[in-house]
Amino acid sequence: MNLLKDKIPKLVRKLALPASVGMLFQTLYNVVDTFYAGKISPEALSALSKSFPLYFIIVATSIGVTVAGTSLIANSIGENDKNKVLNYFTHIVLYGIVISIFITYLGLNYSERLFYLMSSTNEVTKLGLEYINVIYSGSIIFISVVAFNSLLHAEGDTKTYRNVLILSFFLNIILNPIFIFGFLFIPPMGVKGIGVATIIAQLVSFIVVLIKVLKNSRVKQITKEFFLPKFFYFKNIFFQSMPITLAICGYAFAATIIYTYVGISGEYAVAGYGAGTRIEQVLLLPVLGINTAIISIIAQNFGAKYFDRIKETYLTAIKYAFFIMVFSGTIIFLSADVITSIFSSDPVVIDYGSRYLKISAFVLPVYPIFFISNGFFMALKKSENALIINIFRNVFIPILVFCLSKYLRVDFNIFFWLWVIFNWTFSLMLLTFVLYYLKNKLEKLGTVIHP
Repeated sequence: MNLLKDKIPKLVRKLALPASVGMLFQTLYNVVDTFYAGKISPEALSALSKSFPLYFIIVATSIGVTVAGTSLIANSIGENDKNKVLNYFTHIVLYGIVISIFITYLGLNYSERLFYLMSSTNEVTKLGLEYINVIYSGSIIFISVVAFNSLLHAEGDTKTYRNVLILSFFLNIILNPIFIFGFLFIPPMGVKGIGVATIIAQLVSFIVVLIKVLKNSRVKQITKEFFLPKFFYFKNIFFQSMPITLAICGYAFAATIIYTYVGISGEYAVAGYGAGTRIEQVLLLPVLGINTAIISIIAQNFGAKYFDRIKETYLTAIKYAFFIMVFSGTIIFLSADVITSIFSSDPVVIDYGSRYLKISAFVLPVYPIFFISNGFFMALKKSENALIINIFRNVFIPILVFCLSKYLRVDFNIFFWLWVIFNWTFSLMLLTFVLYYLKNKLEKLGTVIHP
């Protein structure tokens, strides 16, 4: 594939498909964890659900690292600057190590407070900490995987990471029951075992990605001088990654608010909602795959100053993702009861999960605007715009919905209907802004006639 010459619709499909498949297995990875937690007890399912905001901090950091690495390296490839490509790659690896140490410290020292902030019982808090402390202890593995993989993504290789995620998924299926329930000399670990299985699977993923990267022709040109810390590259990586990391951490903030309000209805409501969100994540995978694809395409074309291809990429991505989400929303609405029963046999848990999914079906079609617009600005190295977008969507909107719900004393269903209304309003405003930006900012820069 040539990201600067090939037809845009073809590139979006060819890059998004392997990325989506990889993300499918990454999300099924979490679905498997949720499934086994439900087999332990409803309290374990609630604990794993409430661990999600904490887990998502690692995810947000990983996304910040990989988006910064991908966009900066891809821009350098588009500029045909070999020195910058290698320096950005080595510095994104170093940056990933440093930031993972910081994240580990925060997670191990402040997780318990967040569980109690979400009105968790002592039992749910204890089970949640058993899982999340293991995850945070291995955060350096999570972040190192995506740091190394950023070079592959920048070159348009989304297949390697897809294969790694598939491998990790199947390892997780095998390891989960072994560490949860015990096998031979391995004692039963319960919820903690879910975390141990995750870390082992991630370690195998890291080894596979590392071997692939070491075979890369560009990496073979790296000398020790490229690993000498240079402020210029760290500064650019920080200001490219940190806004998106903080912005996506806003999602963890939003999840905390939602879990806090849902928790008013009890831990079984939390368990049902947590199961429902796992299904929602699966349905969002094509959108996330398309988002991954456009970052590489837009970043390289921005570096080459092919502004007409940037506009076409964004509009093509929105079109594809919208129709996929309309179809997915229809499926989830019709099958909500059956889907939720996969995770729990408790009728109360099933009822809450089903109610959430039927409402969620109406907000799915608008999510592509949010995710793809984020990728659009990150590829243009306008991370400050992505930060503002995420703050509005993941901080202001949840606070508004929460406060309005508390004031009106609404129930579980009305709370999420308010969430749908606010998200539709915000996303339509965001789409208007991006279209304005395309017309009045990029087009004014002029267009280089590409070959």
